[in-house]
Amino acid sequence: MIKRLIPNACTSANLFFGMCSVISTIRGDFLWGSLFVLLALVADGLDGRIARFFGVSSELGKEMDSLCDLGSFGIAPAILAYQFTLHNYGHLGELTAIVFALCGMWRLARFNVNTNVVHGFFMGLAIPAGGCIVATSTMLLTALNVRPEPFGFVYPVTMLIVAYLMVSHVHYPDFKGDGETLYLLPKVVALVIFAGIVFLGRESLIFALLTAIFSTYAIFGIINSLYSLFQKKN
Repeated sequence: MIKRLIPNACTSANLFFGMCSVISTIRGDFLWGSLFVLLALVADGLDGRIARFFGVSSELGKEMDSLCDLGSFGIAPAILAYQFTLHNYGHLGELTAIVFALCGMWRLARFNVNTNVVHGFFMGLAIPAGGCIVATSTMLLTALNVRPEPFGFVYPVTMLIVAYLMVSHVHYPDFKGDGETLYLLPKVVALVIFAGIVFLGRESLIFALLTAIFSTYAIFGIINSLYSLFQKKN
């Protein structure tokens, strides 16, 4: 009984932190609204590992995990982004937040259906990564006291791209060692992008590093998949 309770508690902690993010966001505390999404990621990473360690993986646990992920990495980041800046873009901002949450739901449903079909990689950007891109970028912009509005539609467009990546067929490495080939050129390009983000956000180095990790991962998947297609055609 206790062995089953521990991983389920971690899964519940995922949604607990997701709800803490929503509450913090509503209060106008965007820093904690972002940090709670990252704490949800930690809880999300622990539940499956603990369940496998104790040998108590179950269908109930898997369903709980998906529902919690939608709350913490789909809905919470969408609300965070809307309160942070998307509300300034009128109906476009509203649509962007809604589309992000919907794509997160679609991503989770497809993942559950394809669990026994797709191996060695993630088809589309995983929803925790998508949610954490929103959270870490919000943290960094807040820490640097930079507002996205002067850059026009860059923020909502970027968020829509991230939403699309979640439901796309872009292959992302799962780091289990038996998946897609990771080519050298995409690695170099990703490293340059990573360094660029860290340099631009160097006044808030920790937040810049976190933003760079998730953003570079999203970009790397695109570049590596395109390079893979190019290699196969030649």
